[in-house]
Parts: sequence; C-alpha cells; structure tokens
Amino acid sequence: MTKSRPIPPDFQFLLDFKDQEVIDLFKDLRELILELYPNSNELLYHTHALTAVFSISDRLSDAFCMLPIYTNHLNLGFNKGTLLKDPNQLLTGTGNLIRHIDVKKPSDYRNPKVTELIKEAIEFAIKDMDKPTKSIGQTISKIKK
Repeated sequence: MTKSRPIPPDFQFLLDFKDQEVIDLFKDLRELILELYPNSNELLYHTHALTAVFSISDRLSDAFCMLPIYTNHLNLGFNKGTLLKDPNQLLTGTGNLIRHIDVKKPSDYRNPKVTELIKEAIEFAIKDMDKPTKSIGQTISKIKK
C-alpha cells in the first residue's frame, strides 16, 4: 500500500458539500487509482462538476482517467475510453472519446475487470504521450480561488 496523498484544502472544501456516501466513494476510488499508478499527476478542477483528473504528465491531454463528482453521484471516466479495449463492455457514454463507469458502490470499481481497464488506460496514455514530463506524483489544483 502506498502512502496516502492528501487532498488539497480548496478541493476538500468543495468536496465537503457533497453527500457523505459520494465523498467516501471518491476517496476510496482515488486511493485505488493512486495505488495503481502512484506517479500519476492529479489535476483538480471545479467546472460543471468537481473533478480529479489523473494524468501521466501535468497536461490534461495525457490524462488516463477522471473522477467527476456531481451532487449525489460520481463516475469513473476514461478520457480516451473509445480507444480502449473493453471486452467486458463496462464503459458507457456517447462522446467522441470519453466513456465512463457509473459508481454507486465499491464493487462497481473494486474488481479485477475495472482494475485491468484502469491499467490499460494507463498503458495507453504512456504510449500516446508525445512530450516527456517533469511533473511526477503531484497534485495540481486548477481551482480558482
């Protein structure tokens, strides 16, 4: 188990407005992603949703997955989901690239099929990256104060 990465105060402040069940799911799923790829950079946004994006660089274009948090639910999103193999047909959505898994309980993501999908997304992002990064294992808040 890797050492837990703290959630920045500006993100935590906004997270605290969500339902406790959603907060607990977010924290657990975030830990899973960071365990699978501890060197990921976490880019934090607050737009239509409070979102943690996990990237192999400090660029959104190199992201492999994201956790958009809405008022009372969250998704495990894959930035290039349409380009991933999905033999178990876990991914839903209609966008050009993004696909997601609805998260309602830990078993929606704490299973071997989702773990393999996350690992595939990481490998795809590494192969697809065009410029090396200097940022490794950082949490970078893009939340306007």
